Amino acid sequence: MKTDDAKVVVIGGGLAGITAAIALAESGADVTLLEARPRLGGATCSFHRDGLIVDTGQHVFLGCCSAYRGLLAKLGMTEHAPLQDRFDVTVLAPGRSASQPGASQPRRARLRRTALPGPLHMLPALGRYPFLSWAERAKVSRPALAMRRVDPADPAADTQRFGDWLAARGQSERARRALWDLFSVSALNIAGDDASLALAATVVKTGLLGKNNAADIGVAALPLGELHGDAAATVLAKLGAQVTLGAKVTAIEGGAIEGGAIEGGAIEATEGQDARFRVRLGRGDADLAADAVVLAVPHEKAAPLIPPGALPDATVRGWAGLGASPIVNVHVIYDRPVTDLTFAAAIDSPVQWVFDRTRISGMDGPGQYLAISLSAADEYADVPAARLREQFVPALAELFPAARDAQVTEFFVTRERRATFRQAPGSGALRPKAATRRPGLVLAGAWTDTGWPDTMEGAVRSGLTAAVELRHTVLTSTMGVRQ
Repeated sequence: MKTDDAKVVVIGGGLAGITAAIALAESGADVTLLEARPRLGGATCSFHRDGLIVDTGQHVFLGCCSAYRGLLAKLGMTEHAPLQDRFDVTVLAPGRSASQPGASQPRRARLRRTALPGPLHMLPALGRYPFLSWAERAKVSRPALAMRRVDPADPAADTQRFGDWLAARGQSERARRALWDLFSVSALNIAGDDASLALAATVVKTGLLGKNNAADIGVAALPLGELHGDAAATVLAKLGAQVTLGAKVTAIEGGAIEGGAIEGGAIEATEGQDARFRVRLGRGDADLAADAVVLAVPHEKAAPLIPPGALPDATVRGWAGLGASPIVNVHVIYDRPVTDLTFAAAIDSPVQWVFDRTRISGMDGPGQYLAISLSAADEYADVPAARLREQFVPALAELFPAARDAQVTEFFVTRERRATFRQAPGSGALRPKAATRRPGLVLAGAWTDTGWPDTMEGAVRSGLTAAVELRHTVLTSTMGVRQ
């Protein structure tokens, strides 16, 4: 079957589904993208609240995120998601005044890379890092050098806790909390000690030990809804793809199993040709015939949609073991500016990362809008907003002295209870490949076996992999799938 004769249904309008849909439409396929929500973008979208544009989470990317940056280019959004000239992070900590804790000045450090080649580029900054003792700083190189020998694809690496591995290489509790957690907790959305060594190795080796610009941070200058969802809808429309929002898929039927006959007989396509699959929709919407299907939804939603025989039952049941890790976002609006930092990290504080959202939210007036991003937020997922306010407003005042005299004009909390799968030891063995036993049915999503953590980069890579898998199995085209 030639690609330009093929009807492909992509289920799920997150980054994985968007990427697959664009790649397949570019190759000439007749693509329909189905999304259950009223907007594209999945976990990276925006909504309106009291005149503000609020992102569902504070998502950043790194220079090494080549697939995600490629998607931004296809969406025409590169200039709206600029990268730092060099990795540069301000790290804040509360002051140490015991007599007047509210009046103490915060401690501050700056982690900025040099122009030296990796992995030497971070050594000067680490050597001056004031939140570790001289002895702790001297020991940082030991795990950094040892990490170069860890193969993230080795199943043995997926059985180890990152914290145990660091401790065995001389990293104290303080070093793990004040340094290593800065990179691992936000990237893996799990307490630093509890992360899979395999996934931590991907973060450290790619972002910190690779090219000197690999960890340079990119932050969107537009709301995520515009950057991803709106831009994707425009591009897909230009490519002739059909996007249907509010479409809930209830079943995927049909498809030959490992070269066998199509289950239940042939499915009549709209042109009178036999299609491989029927995608059933709820609410009385018409079913869709498809030659190929990309299932790009979270693992807990993918499991009940997998047709019998497409994967071993034990494999599908095992996806439940991936679990979920929450991210909580605490939004604080002040009546005046309290910091000139675009973003900052924090240690010795309940605050992890904080971002200035004033301009991007469309906020008018003299105030400032800060958003705190809390990864691995199990302890905060069910805490009422009033209690979070009691904890985090004073915590911000410890980091930003100007906030002590400012008035909080608005405070609210957003929660992503299933932001990522739980990236603990053993999770790698549960992540499936894109292909299934039914040619034409492929999986996508950051939870699949991408070789990357559950991130925007992982999602985009999965979408590209799904498109390539279809091209190599049931679709053919002289144009190919461009990456």
